Amino acid sequence: MKIVIIGAVAGGASAAARARRLSEDAEIVLLERGPEPSFANCGLPYYVGGKIESRDKLLVAPAQRLRERYRLDVRTLSEVTAINRSQKTVSVRDLKTGDYYEESYDKLIFATGASAFKPNIPGIDGDRIMSLRDLPDADRLHAQVTLKSGAKAAAQRVVVVGAGFIGIEVVENMVHRGVDTTLIELSDQILPPWDREMIEPLHAVLADQGVHVHLSDSAVRFEDDGTELIVHLNSGTVVRADFAVVSIGVRPENTLALDAGLACGDRGGVITNESMQTDDPDIYAVGDVAEVRCSITGDATQIPLAGPANRQGRIAADHLFGRESKYRGTQGTAIVGVFGRAAAMTGLSEKMLRRSGRSFEKVYIHPADHAGYYPGATAMSLKLLFDPEGGEILGAQAVGTNGVDKRIDVIAMAIQAGMTVYDLEEAELCYAPQFGSAKDPVNMAGFVASSVLRGDQPIVHAAEVIESVAGEPAVASDRHGFLLDVRTPSEFSAGHVEGAVNIPLEQLREHLDELPREREIVVYCKVGQRGYMATRLLAQKGFQVKNLSGGYTTYLRAETPQSVLA
Repeated sequence: MKIVIIGAVAGGASAAARARRLSEDAEIVLLERGPEPSFANCGLPYYVGGKIESRDKLLVAPAQRLRERYRLDVRTLSEVTAINRSQKTVSVRDLKTGDYYEESYDKLIFATGASAFKPNIPGIDGDRIMSLRDLPDADRLHAQVTLKSGAKAAAQRVVVVGAGFIGIEVVENMVHRGVDTTLIELSDQILPPWDREMIEPLHAVLADQGVHVHLSDSAVRFEDDGTELIVHLNSGTVVRADFAVVSIGVRPENTLALDAGLACGDRGGVITNESMQTDDPDIYAVGDVAEVRCSITGDATQIPLAGPANRQGRIAADHLFGRESKYRGTQGTAIVGVFGRAAAMTGLSEKMLRRSGRSFEKVYIHPADHAGYYPGATAMSLKLLFDPEGGEILGAQAVGTNGVDKRIDVIAMAIQAGMTVYDLEEAELCYAPQFGSAKDPVNMAGFVASSVLRGDQPIVHAAEVIESVAGEPAVASDRHGFLLDVRTPSEFSAGHVEGAVNIPLEQLREHLDELPREREIVVYCKVGQRGYMATRLLAQKGFQVKNLSGGYTTYLRAETPQSVLA
């Protein structure tokens, strides 16, 4: 069997290596347009920023190693220009010589990935406008922020357009290089896949690092006057810089597929079945170019992540050799670092659930990453989304300093296993005071969610409280209920929800006659734990009561104005 793979990096290289492990006799040709067949594209920002000092560290599997270890026919700087399905050949251009030739195949694996999206903005093709998608991009950016022979440091100011994964990583590494950094984001938050209230604390982190953040704004024109780049924003603001990095998403590299008549989805991804086959049974598509299914909803989706790309490459290789191998879908488990903090997520966000029209419930907790009595404990925030009837886990997000990845990984596995919030209550996780708590944050999220479903803890969410307070003080109207703050007086005086009455939890039993029985009472504390205790107490005394999920901490984040942080 002769297998031709178009594109390497994650999906293609994984498919090639897996194919060789399954067959010593197969002829495997790996065609890569770039200079290297397999590199760590997730490490590119950190090479630019100097955290990864050697470029060679980015070369996951150099061409010579692939040739010697796997006996692959690796051809770099080889661009496939056409797929000829009727002849089962591909047309290849040797970028070193300019020559063209035809290469036959029995099975073809399409792994061309995705390219940086470039909007139609005046001046965007200028020499000072860059992206970060491959090694040549990284080399170009690296040269901008490091000393050149006979010259001083070329770049002192940068504008980063787009605050997604790559944009935020570029920002962090530009600051690490000492480059004055401005970030432009069309959304009202950085990291748009997350829900805004979870990300809100990271806006302050960026500001503390000196990053000039412009939210709900966009670049509408780039001008190069020969000495600097002038970026005009939709708001009318003008930002001057030495160069710009545009990182506003990617689009599947699907031109070859479209020209060959392969079916593509609405978002441009090549449509595949569970075994990564296209509508041509001899052609497979893997990685960022392939349209896949959301493992939770079953809907078609396009999520460019390295882990799924590697698994898809293995599955395609398995299937073309007759093995029953199926891709169960992508659930979007991801993490990003932001100046020592981390934001991680898995499954569906609240905004995605609302768009899909699916019913859900959510809870917030704000635990420490390990036992509070052990030195170095840091706070994290965790949001759990679940089905309001059966408790099936739909998604989770966490933001903090330490231990964020561990908790989201555990919940990701719970989602894959079809577990419910009740299972999280019973999850047995490793514990020592320097690593976690006897009641791990994952358990705590399960406890809170399960108590909501059992009716032990009726809850209300910050948005509902904010809406009622915006109309008039909550204590002034039967329509809005009664707000009860059960924190200490010093906490209350430092800040509270407008219209709330302060009765500390420890004194609540002695003041029950001061509370209304004809109105619903909304209880809150700092993070929800004391509010839960108060809710249980009042419910058993016959009051109508709900606890504010996530407490005053979540309320403040939800209440924060969606403003420009320039």
